[in-house]
Amino acid sequence: MKKYLLLFVILPLISFNFCSKNNANLDIEVTADNLPEGSIIYITGNNEQLGNWHPGMVQLEKNEEGKWIKSFSFERGKKLEFKITRGSWENEAIDIDGSTPPNYVVHVLSDSTIEIRADLWADQVEKKIRGQITGTVKYHRNIQGKGIKPRDILVWLPPGYYSETNKNYPVLYMHDGQNIVDPNSSAFHVDWQIDENADSLIRQGLIEPIIIVGIYNTSDRNEEYSDEPLGFAYMNFIVDSLKPFIDSNYRTLTGSENTANGGSSLGGLISFVMMWEFSEIFSKAICFSPAFKIEKYNFVDNVIAYDGKKKNIKIYIYNGDNELDSQLQPGVDEMISELVKQGYIQGKDFYFFKGKKSQHGERDWAKSIWRALIFIFGTEKGRSLL
Repeated sequence: MKKYLLLFVILPLISFNFCSKNNANLDIEVTADNLPEGSIIYITGNNEQLGNWHPGMVQLEKNEEGKWIKSFSFERGKKLEFKITRGSWENEAIDIDGSTPPNYVVHVLSDSTIEIRADLWADQVEKKIRGQITGTVKYHRNIQGKGIKPRDILVWLPPGYYSETNKNYPVLYMHDGQNIVDPNSSAFHVDWQIDENADSLIRQGLIEPIIIVGIYNTSDRNEEYSDEPLGFAYMNFIVDSLKPFIDSNYRTLTGSENTANGGSSLGGLISFVMMWEFSEIFSKAICFSPAFKIEKYNFVDNVIAYDGKKKNIKIYIYNGDNELDSQLQPGVDEMISELVKQGYIQGKDFYFFKGKKSQHGERDWAKSIWRALIFIFGTEKGRSLL
């Protein structure tokens, strides 16, 4: 039986680059002998140079020795997390036991070379994914939008939807929709478990019954989940096309007071942007680990520049204490500070929860989604738990 190895070694270079005091060179070298014909190796991680976790954006080049290589320059002291893929999460490099490995972690202190051996890939082993979908989910495939790529849409229906035919429901639109109910479609094979949470909360009378719409992302996620032109094209698609479609085909309560949107990371950012820019349609937002102000993203200044009357909005904000969320926290703090200045009240207009010993991912967001659902859609009985 052939054995597979996945090795990770950091080798400091003998000569250092003193020309740039603030930056250090980082060379990635991947050896992979078990590649299907025509394969290309990619690196993806928590930095724009690494593709911001897009699995098929930053390609490595194959050299004469058969290694896949790429050189980078990062600010000294930068903490990087990354993985190796063949272009998608379905074929990322995995451990010899078939399990999904943790992120590689590198603190950039000096010029270094990272050598990785990756001979086993996720699509070469039988997937063993735990979890299931709770409740009724309907799928609408390849939905078109003006100026954006087509995508799939899922609709989760609350218990009693088909038996109480005279009842209409509030709606929660979730970005990164493939990650919310089904571990098989989720990028990291872990879902938000929003179906289990909503089903349980509804049956206990802690939230009112709701419809949840999951909007799948595309390879343009970073641009679509921002206040850039493609972001407004994405939001206009939701406002002008998707919401009317959902309202026409499902029994919804269509007013802004019954319409929310939510997401995490950049999805948390676009959730706030959509609520702020289209508050007459989406008056509520769920923002997990939101990128309010980090690197090129900054919606805090937009809120600061606003001089109109107080908006009738409601916001749930979550942020953890892991490395990435710690980088997001200053932007979260600034946004909350500005909301308070403009008269928004903690516990009434917005709710901030700080996660402890957390990870920036669906597993930990799932642990707190119940609070968000109660704050946004809670009954009096449910709100007493916050």
